[in-house]
Amino acid sequence: MSSSYSSIVSLKGVGKRFDRIVAVDNVALEIRSGEVFGLLGPNGSGKSTMLKMLLGLVQPDYGSVEVLGIDVAKDPVVVKRNIGYVPESPRLYEFLTGLEYLDFIGDVYGMTTDEKKLRINEYLKALELEGREGDMISGYSQGMKQKVALISALLHRPKLLILDEPLSSLDPKSARIVKDILHELKAQNVTTLMSTHVLEIAEAVCDRIGIMYQGRVLALGSMDELRQRASLPSSGLEDIFLKLTGAGDIKAVVEELLR
Repeated sequence: MSSSYSSIVSLKGVGKRFDRIVAVDNVALEIRSGEVFGLLGPNGSGKSTMLKMLLGLVQPDYGSVEVLGIDVAKDPVVVKRNIGYVPESPRLYEFLTGLEYLDFIGDVYGMTTDEKKLRINEYLKALELEGREGDMISGYSQGMKQKVALISALLHRPKLLILDEPLSSLDPKSARIVKDILHELKAQNVTTLMSTHVLEIAEAVCDRIGIMYQGRVLALGSMDELRQRASLPSSGLEDIFLKLTGAGDIKAVVEELLR
């Protein structure tokens, strides 16, 4: 692994097409060490495809993808060892208990027995799963499964955490706990890349936000920079998002639907 890299994530002129559909169109993006980066966009804008490129699950048609200074196409295994990933719809081994599954994940990452036990107990307590770790995952609610997926992504203390709609199945209290964990990880210089439709969460926790539209990064920056780009100096992220993606005239659409 390179010992000196300027960005945790670096995409240079990256593109991906599926038959006639252009999923990602000549994207260039740099994500810095220790920042919480939010990736927003409507369905079909290319967010999930871009995340999968970082994981080596999808190969770009052109351009280069580097994570932690490593070319993902050349050494995807090393990249995966240093990433924690929570997909939008996690698929867990439901025939295992929560504890068995997390113990298995720890083994995959080569963790010692003591290390596994300490961190599993720490996260079970933090995410309020204590007392349920011995239950079969098949009996868990969707929110509980989401928590197990999150713990499995955090267990090996990754340098980069990739979250695709991480709070979609969580109750408000659990979502707040996850947000607090992200702040703690930031203090430990862990980089988080989060794709979400929940604009209030992105506005509250992200240092910078990228808005994707039709496969391109339409706008990029801090909240103040996005407000300036949209010429909406005192607006929230929802108004900025709607204006920049050309969907600002929502009121007229709603009124038409209600006739």
